[in-house]
Amino acid sequence: MDEPKSKPRIRRGIYILPNFFTTAALFAGFYAMLAAMQDRFEAAALAIFAGLVLDGLDGRVARLTNTQSAFGAEYDSLSDMVAFGVAPALVAYEWALRGLGKVGWLAAFIFTAAAALRLARFNTQVGVADKRYFQGLPSPSAAAIIASGIWIGVDQDIAGPDVSWIVVFVTTFSGLLMVSNFRFHSFKELDLRGRVPFVVMVVIMLGYALVLLQPPVVLFAGFMIYAISGPVFTLVRLRQRKARRRRDHRKRQVSPEEKDGK
Repeated sequence: MDEPKSKPRIRRGIYILPNFFTTAALFAGFYAMLAAMQDRFEAAALAIFAGLVLDGLDGRVARLTNTQSAFGAEYDSLSDMVAFGVAPALVAYEWALRGLGKVGWLAAFIFTAAAALRLARFNTQVGVADKRYFQGLPSPSAAAIIASGIWIGVDQDIAGPDVSWIVVFVTTFSGLLMVSNFRFHSFKELDLRGRVPFVVMVVIMLGYALVLLQPPVVLFAGFMIYAISGPVFTLVRLRQRKARRRRDHRKRQVSPEEKDGK
């Protein structure tokens, strides 16, 4: 009789390869803060995007090399807090929010606190939540909205104080979306190793060309569309559920003619 297979456990210990990428993402967030304090805001925005790419690689490298560990999971969460919670808020504060006094640092704090709450909630839902969706806007996406917006401002020679109230709104809006109950597609169901039609490669090529044409504008638009997709997707699902309940209620109701016929 075959013995029952035990569930794979997350290993204890430290692995060099995935944690190398996690450390690099942490450094990118740290460098973004240093660059912002030196008024090098384009470099700060690019560093946040570099952290986003590196953060996407560490988990995939760990899965591909079978080097997942409890230490790596905790370290990745702490790295995300710096790179996508503290760094974007500080860069936004240095670029546009400093002159607003309490309103400015409060908006930056809301973003940072929301990122911490978002990461804590995510850690407690690992293995329980539906992997196809995120509950709340992922912190890397929120950080990308802030970074690409600042990148647009620098690229278009827009002074941060001139758009400070817009930055307050975007920063606060992104933070609140992180702690919301809106559902966002995780795209984890995509099979990147499977075969795709030729037209998909053409679309990917056109996407690359579009990003290279105006990187900050395209990235900002893309991440804003993703941020808005959560509320829209959730509201559509709620309307569909209400419509389904109405149909079910009507089916359960019996008309007077049917009652008389019984």
